[in-house]
Amino acid sequence: MTGALFGAPAGLLQRLSRAEVRVPDVWAAVELLADRGVHPDLELGVTDGAGRGPMLVLDDTGRRTRVLLAEVAAEMTRARVPVAAESVATALGAWLARRPVPDPVALATGVAVLDWSDARHTVLGWRVVVAREQLVVPWRPSRTATLPLVHQARSAALGRAAIVRTALRVEGPVGLWTSTSVPGVDTAVLVRPEELLAEMAATGLRLHDMHVVVTPHRPVACADAAVARRLVAEATDACAILPWQELADLGWA
Repeated sequence: MTGALFGAPAGLLQRLSRAEVRVPDVWAAVELLADRGVHPDLELGVTDGAGRGPMLVLDDTGRRTRVLLAEVAAEMTRARVPVAAESVATALGAWLARRPVPDPVALATGVAVLDWSDARHTVLGWRVVVAREQLVVPWRPSRTATLPLVHQARSAALGRAAIVRTALRVEGPVGLWTSTSVPGVDTAVLVRPEELLAEMAATGLRLHDMHVVVTPHRPVACADAAVARRLVAEATDACAILPWQELADLGWA
């Protein structure tokens, strides 16, 4: 959990405010969200943390997550979440939306996308993600996930990636691919690079040495090598460039 998750309130006076979110504030938010019913498969509760204080317990399709309410309160305070009950509940709801993905959910609905495999954002790999409304949440196998289940989930995710609906926009020597079904899974289109070449050729954009410019969670640019290198040089976000033939050799993030 990070402060960035909850965001920071706008305005100078709010930034100067040192109002502290306390454990009872978070506890009340848990009860409020539990009464509202955040998700039919998600159960919220508070239990004793074995001497460390009350602990929030999430049970989502068999995957259980525990976190101390004091830790949640401290992160909300650090992020300047207003102490008002509705504000704390909204911030907690944002954290719940990013809760760990259960293994059965990843197996049933996961989609493969490209993401960074390392903290320095230099190596790309495939990752299984699940869409939750407007969010795309990565799946990290639980401790009890078997190797066959992991392989099945990844294989199924690659299959779903191949049928993600996309749109092509051609701008001069560049083809820009965007997902039209789920925001944030644009790189799923790269599981079928030969089809991209054919579809771009049908629009009149014939690439002789197609390279892809990958910015995780963003649309994918396709262009000949020289143009792709220029796009990377002008980019403000971390991105990578590689020939389309190398996509098949990428591992899992």
